Amino acid sequence: MAELSTIDTSVPHSARVWNYWLGGKDNYPTDRAAGDQVYEIFPAIVEVARASRAFLTRAVSFLVTEAGVRHFLDVGTGLPTADNTHEVAQRLAPDSRVVYVDNDPMVLAHARALLASSPEGATAYLDADVRHPEAIIEAAARTLDLTAPVALMLLGIMGHVAEFDDAISLVRRLVDALPSGSYLVLNDGTSSPARDEALDRYSDSGADAYHSRTPEQIAAFFAGLDLVEPGVVSTPLWRPGPAATPLPLDVHCGVAKKP
Repeated sequence: MAELSTIDTSVPHSARVWNYWLGGKDNYPTDRAAGDQVYEIFPAIVEVARASRAFLTRAVSFLVTEAGVRHFLDVGTGLPTADNTHEVAQRLAPDSRVVYVDNDPMVLAHARALLASSPEGATAYLDADVRHPEAIIEAAARTLDLTAPVALMLLGIMGHVAEFDDAISLVRRLVDALPSGSYLVLNDGTSSPARDEALDRYSDSGADAYHSRTPEQIAAFFAGLDLVEPGVVSTPLWRPGPAATPLPLDVHCGVAKKP
């Protein structure tokens, strides 16, 4: 188990800053200061964080109830909050199996302490980086049946890969390792003048830089896959509930099936 003593609190960390924007308490003064700097320029970041979290719930619910998926590989997990991937999945199908992947000691420590599986299913936690997809797949195979469809969840993580071509390559290597009938679920921030200025300031804080993409770049992650309706859209617009009146934000998402 990751030791909290190994956590560096002197610089902001994306998982903890995201936790702060979501109203959580698992963050430090450096994280809150970085989060406030972004908020001053781009106050919609709080709505983006909440919309992204709500998308996770809707996407996992679709995958379990409509697509019949029971195996989930959640890379770039972030800190636990309400309705984590396995909680949504196992509420609908208790035999669902989930592997969480992150490389932050605080995330891993909290996950192991708080994210308990249903007796019928399983959860596991990998200390790994999205930049090493083959190692992720090898370790995930100890928990997931990689002959069955797997949902690959990449929520807010690929923006941490600076070069777009590298990000595309990493996603394809992960998808290529999964069987036909698997799904890619991806959500990342999209560029606007205010967001880009805010992220420049965020990078200056010492935190890992985050790189917004264009909507067309987000769509490119799904090349060769069959997009689920409504395709690649601003995240609040992906299958909102009947009572919702969503407005677009600078964040885009999609869900697609591997042929």
